[in-house]
Amino acid sequence: MGLSACQTTPPEPPATPAAPPAGAEFAIPPGAREYRVDPAASLLQVLVYRGGAMARLGHNHVIASHDLAGSVYVTGDPLATRFDVTFPVNELTVDEPGLREALGQPEFPPQVPQSARDGTRVNLLSAALLDGANHPQIRLRATDVRAAEGGYDVGVQVTFRDSNYSLRVPVVVRHEAGTVVATGEFQLRQTDLGLKPFSVAMGTLVVLDDMKVRFSLTARQ
Repeated sequence: MGLSACQTTPPEPPATPAAPPAGAEFAIPPGAREYRVDPAASLLQVLVYRGGAMARLGHNHVIASHDLAGSVYVTGDPLATRFDVTFPVNELTVDEPGLREALGQPEFPPQVPQSARDGTRVNLLSAALLDGANHPQIRLRATDVRAAEGGYDVGVQVTFRDSNYSLRVPVVVRHEAGTVVATGEFQLRQTDLGLKPFSVAMGTLVVLDDMKVRFSLTARQ
């Protein structure tokens, strides 16, 4: 999802995400209360790592969306919760210094040359990757929710470049007055979404298949 990356300890390879139950589809549960996503209080981050023999010449990247929108549908049964969330591809940011610094990790130093940020963003939105010109939106919908230790295990359908992909995502949910806050972190492979990891110089500088996704979503009545 980028041009390249800088010194890193790449994430552990994740297990292949299990799909939602056969036939699972998004449906708003009867009698659900709708909570609208607050973009100003929500954030999606994808941490992308470099690899290859010439990895020292690149950077790790933080791809982020501040534009999550949509709805969360809540009933008295937490396992009936559903959401329908989108974000615009062409508004994704690359390597915001503040986000890199907030990670507090040596493999993500705050400063990345502007030329590297610009080049990575061009590559990210190109037809070979996200194809922002023809597919300007990514959609995330919950198809089922299971109880899990410390939170929930959510089946998520990702609609991306006119194709659907199924993931399972760990989610921690907090309810406040008129507000639902969902947070989580999980490993994801680019190939899980039908993408081919970027590679140059005969594979001596590559973007690793494994990525890390972090999210915090706030929805209000």
